[in-house]
Amino acid sequence: MTFNLSELNERIRKESAFVTDVRQEIAKVIVGQNVMIERLILGLLCNGHILLEGVPGLAKSLTVSTLAKAIQTTFRRIQFTPDLLPADLIGTLIYNQKTGSFETKKGPIFSNIILADEINRSPAKVQSALLEAMQERQVSIGEKTHLLDDPFLVLATQNPIEQEGTYPLPEAQVDRFMLKVILGYPNKEEELEIIRRMAHTNGKIEISPVVTPEDLKRARSVVNDVYVDEKIHRYIVDLVFATREPEKYNIKDISELINYGASPRASIYLTIAGKAKAFIQGRGYVTPEDIRDIVWDVLRHRVILTFEAEAEEVTVENIIQRVIDTVEVP
Repeated sequence: MTFNLSELNERIRKESAFVTDVRQEIAKVIVGQNVMIERLILGLLCNGHILLEGVPGLAKSLTVSTLAKAIQTTFRRIQFTPDLLPADLIGTLIYNQKTGSFETKKGPIFSNIILADEINRSPAKVQSALLEAMQERQVSIGEKTHLLDDPFLVLATQNPIEQEGTYPLPEAQVDRFMLKVILGYPNKEEELEIIRRMAHTNGKIEISPVVTPEDLKRARSVVNDVYVDEKIHRYIVDLVFATREPEKYNIKDISELINYGASPRASIYLTIAGKAKAFIQGRGYVTPEDIRDIVWDVLRHRVILTFEAEAEEVTVENIIQRVIDTVEVP
């Protein structure tokens, strides 16, 4: 290693102190869902957008709004509906009769943290407007281009249940999300605690801001300095290429089940998320375990299966498990 690991670990220890504070604030409201909370923090550290999927009632929206309150930033919740228009999201030009000119009225997209609730209930034009803002971090209203705030993070939710009035996100657009997190039900003990905490009509629990945008920016610079060995880089590439060319990795009988393998964004996000994972755990270097932990959320929306896979009831998780089990760990 060509850097001082002890010095880097000390920097990480100081700059990552706010992670514990954020978790403690969220824990005042949210019971369990530790994976979702960690992934949301990863998104903040990596400047990456996150798609949350789970059945209704798993506190997806509540967790995001609670996270926003723990950060000294602006927050807007946008409820996506079939009648939503792009102008409702990014803004529009309004004619001012007094001045005889058009003035820009900015939409709710001009906030630091955006909760795109039930994103798959909006039509394609609205989805495109949001996802363009996510990619370019700017929007065009009329002839002017407006930069979005920094930090700018989109946390979108969608329900897996097929219902009337939904517009599934195209694969190319879903690929712009850094992570896709699948949420499950709480266990019995967690649900008992939820009942004790939430089954009343008292006022809301107060959340204190414990992080500033400056804290996040400093943390991101430290995350960038986390060491990634060349063996880890090659391991990441092998995991991604195994979804494109499984036969070269001796993963049999799945080539005909994969329509498209993971894109190069997967390799990039696996590396960045691995660094953030090490940062959260107070380490100055990435381990294979960091990559194996985050690989599910990076790959599950980037590996597109064929109709044959659906007919044989093979899921993306099955494919990812085969890849993890087969690709040699450094």
